[in-house]
Amino acid sequence: MIKLTHISKSFGRHQVLKQIDLTVEKGEVVVILGPSGSGKTTLLRCVNYLEKPSDGEIAIGDYRLSCKHASKKDIHQLRQKSAMVFQQYNLFKHKTALENVMEGLVVVKKLPKEEAKTRSIALLEKVGLGSKLDAYPSQLSGGQQQRVGIARALALEPEVILFDEPTSALDPELVGEVLAVIRKIAKEGITMIVVTHEMGFARDVANHVVFMDGGVIVEEGPPAELFNHPKEERTKQFLKRITPELNYSI
Repeated sequence: MIKLTHISKSFGRHQVLKQIDLTVEKGEVVVILGPSGSGKTTLLRCVNYLEKPSDGEIAIGDYRLSCKHASKKDIHQLRQKSAMVFQQYNLFKHKTALENVMEGLVVVKKLPKEEAKTRSIALLEKVGLGSKLDAYPSQLSGGQQQRVGIARALALEPEVILFDEPTSALDPELVGEVLAVIRKIAKEGITMIVVTHEMGFARDVANHVVFMDGGVIVEEGPPAELFNHPKEERTKQFLKRITPELNYSI
């Protein structure tokens, strides 16, 4: 389980997150939606301390961290609990797909190279890239690079995988292959928090949907409830613009 309590974040005088409370149960897929600048990516990055929260508490599993008093050791322990899949892939350009996945296993997990190699090959096969083990990022499509990124995250066996708009940098025709892999992983019961603009994915895969705006959670609930019967006017406005095929009375 993940529990965020009173998470706040400011950049100078600008408060991006305002006392966010969010609970994610083990095995849940939680999708965070919202307009640009709503704070959703900042919130995701705060979960594993890529952004340092100004205040609040983060709990993943049985580990709790007070954001105001976190030491380097505390942050390191927190980061062992999660893995991030980025918008821009963040692969090592001078390493092959196989080497990119192996890196965390060898450097972070301290596995012997042969064991790391065996595990990494299996994960690349799982995401449909068994034939691309020796390919460098420049030889892969955006969708293939993102699937390497997903395999790399899975390799660390985290308690939660954080997806930061994993399809936003892709050509439209490549979006489906990445979402298919995420759907496959979701069926295995891996806990996920996904920031995305893919409404179909949110409706089909999420257990819980969170709508953010202005640094706060405006509304949250099961997909069927939030998409079909939103309670807040701001949620209705957003969904009317994003999903015009649905009729929301405003």
